[in-house]
Amino acid sequence: MRLISLDVLRGLTVSGMILVNSAAAMKYGAEADVAPILLHVSWDGLTLADLVFPGFLTMVGIAIPFSLRAGGAPQTGRILSRAGRLLLLGFLLSNLYWFMSFASGEWRLFGVLQRIGLVYAACALLFLGVGPRARLGLIVAILTLYWPLALLPSLDGPATDIWVRGHNFIASVDRLFLGTHLYVQGPEGYDPEGILGTLPAIAQGLIGVAVGEMLIRRAGPATRQLALTGAAMLAAGGVWSFAFPIVKDIWSSPFVLVTSGITILALALLHHTLDREGRAPGIAATAMLAFGANAIAAYTLHQVTAGVVTWDLSLAPFRATRAMLGDPVASLIPVLLYMLLIWGAMEWLRRKRWFVKI
Repeated sequence: MRLISLDVLRGLTVSGMILVNSAAAMKYGAEADVAPILLHVSWDGLTLADLVFPGFLTMVGIAIPFSLRAGGAPQTGRILSRAGRLLLLGFLLSNLYWFMSFASGEWRLFGVLQRIGLVYAACALLFLGVGPRARLGLIVAILTLYWPLALLPSLDGPATDIWVRGHNFIASVDRLFLGTHLYVQGPEGYDPEGILGTLPAIAQGLIGVAVGEMLIRRAGPATRQLALTGAAMLAAGGVWSFAFPIVKDIWSSPFVLVTSGITILALALLHHTLDREGRAPGIAATAMLAFGANAIAAYTLHQVTAGVVTWDLSLAPFRATRAMLGDPVASLIPVLLYMLLIWGAMEWLRRKRWFVKI
């Protein structure tokens, strides 16, 4: 069983990652006034940029029931092997500059692909090892207990205030165990893909697993059930956020619920539109299939070529149009041209039926 909507949504999340990373490169590398919705919030809150990574993790979970059959012990080795490859590739991509020059700064242990690898391994092994009810109980336990955990006194001095960047127990664990190997440096530093934040990220993946199982069980369209599930999570996370803020950098429990809800609502819309029998995907959906079919390859190519968007040649149309269009619009031109290059490579792979497996 294969749903076009899953592949399209995976493609949307990968293209979203490339979009927001490139927009940040325009802001910090070309000093462009980029639209705020394309940049991550400093601490609490949510923008488009904050939706793409958790959306991808939800997709990782949804895909697991489609790709694995419960109870197969031989699957364990393949799961761990794939997770190990993701961890290794992620470590290499996170430290490209450090490998080029060891004097360039501290290396970083964690990163996007490392978190994907850890979440995939945990969710896949739990899918094989325990039943749906146990996994549901684990989701509830992780999200519920993560709140008081975040409010414990910091281990290294700063007064705990969950509404202030870095002033929480989660960040202090990163500072204590990772030392200078952090993404956000300083006495209030932390890693947004750090140690304890991996726990609610696993819960997010398990939410995806539950959605995938629901899609497999249903004989017909699941649009209504997906929409109700997504709306309930979005509402629950929104209400909870008044006490426990939506913070991507520590992967707070309301952040998990809100972003999972939005992802599932998007899937419901795509499922209703694309998964009807005999319905062919349109031009836009087909374009996203190129990213979705080789998601990790697209992300890896982006990481290796990220500097292209701020080359003088790439910036020429931005500099020529910024006075007329304004920075928020003009800065999108080199970003979209760069994304078109990545898409072209992925579309070529798709047409050749070459799918890069990690």
